[in-house]
Amino acid sequence: MPIVNKNKLFSTQRTSNKLDPNYVTGFTDGEGCFYIGISPDNKSSSGFRIKLSFQIGLHEKDKELLNLIKFYFGVGNISKLAGDSVLYRVTSIEELKIIIDHFERYPLITQKYKDYLLFKQAFELIKNKEHLSIEGLRKIVSIKASINLKLSSSLMKAFLNIVPAIVPEMKDRKILNYN
Repeated sequence: MPIVNKNKLFSTQRTSNKLDPNYVTGFTDGEGCFYIGISPDNKSSSGFRIKLSFQIGLHEKDKELLNLIKFYFGVGNISKLAGDSVLYRVTSIEELKIIIDHFERYPLITQKYKDYLLFKQAFELIKNKEHLSIEGLRKIVSIKASINLKLSSSLMKAFLNIVPAIVPEMKDRKILNYN
């Protein structure tokens, strides 16, 4: 039986701080983001820097949930953003491998699954160091043109004639576990 104390809800039942993997996937389906960042970089041989990121942003009152997700994966960082927001983010290729492995075992079921598959393609290109060539960079720009916010106007100008990557088809995905 829960006990209510002003703004907090307490439970008299013992709970574990370990999240169910299916819950993590479901929560990511609703709140997560697979992001590909491409920005100018004079130090890079291609002139651009690529940064992959898996992230979940929430209101700071829900920071403990992000702590549980970070504990679940065992990687990443939580940072405070402007206003009342906090962000859980994983950016290193080694740590993103853990994220990819999770979503291979516990697949997303919403349209976010398509973004994940495109993100995974970019991850593989970077893991194999293909992003260091102009051809590999163009492949990643093509993928970015099909994911999330698409290409900024400055990237469209820098990469003329980029054809967006083919968005993978999504077959009927069913909820396998209601966690």
